[in-house]
Amino acid sequence: MGQTPSVPQPGTKIQVIGAGLSRTGTASFSAALAILLDGPIYHGGTQTTIGPPEEIKSWITIMRNLQNERPDDRQKALTLMERRLDGYAAITDAPGTQLVPELLELYPDAKVICTVRDPVAWEKSMAQVKDLVRLWFLRVVFLPLPGMRHFVDYITLTSIQWRKVYGTHGRPGPAYHKHIAWLKEIVPEDRLVFVDVKDGWEPLCKALGKEVPKDIPFPRINDSEAINRTAKQHIRRGLMRWAGIFVAVGVVSAAYILRR
Repeated sequence: MGQTPSVPQPGTKIQVIGAGLSRTGTASFSAALAILLDGPIYHGGTQTTIGPPEEIKSWITIMRNLQNERPDDRQKALTLMERRLDGYAAITDAPGTQLVPELLELYPDAKVICTVRDPVAWEKSMAQVKDLVRLWFLRVVFLPLPGMRHFVDYITLTSIQWRKVYGTHGRPGPAYHKHIAWLKEIVPEDRLVFVDVKDGWEPLCKALGKEVPKDIPFPRINDSEAINRTAKQHIRRGLMRWAGIFVAVGVVSAAYILRR
């Protein structure tokens, strides 16, 4: 997850479809792409959680339309997806990682790059995410927050899409290998590249036909820390909003009682 949401740049089009699962270094990958492609990158985790409310709401609409599996609804989803991604040089992270066929349809010339990591380490990392999003009180806590009040619905829809693609329930482990196999099945071999952000600039630059940036270190962003930090910030904001609401209600109630 990145530090701040990206802002679209008029005239910029998707050149790279980042197909790596969350927690595979997608934030570092996004920052590197921003340098190499000289344009804003749509990191799904960042845009939906700290971007404008329209971001998360639009992806909810997109996924609902796609899951209806009706041709008209699918076209609506593709149109909205293209509109949402207009002005970005690449898309990375969820929910795009489970929507690769749709992205390929919209951007037939884009390179598909999948970030990878040790599957065991990835499963442990994803287990932490699952524990976080399963907190029962999130819907209530996030209710006063314009964008995040939709977070539980968003997670529910991404989970449905996850099961649709990988057919897995419970532990995320099997999904990692199924994701790799799925990409090899749906993406032409000459357009699919796998990279590990630990390897730095060279593999990514080779995949994109770019020169290695001089005197610029490869970005290193800790996805786990960023996600935990963002979650805590939203929970804190939600609780503060509720505190303000209760205080306001208390003041109004007290004033009403005193006037009687």
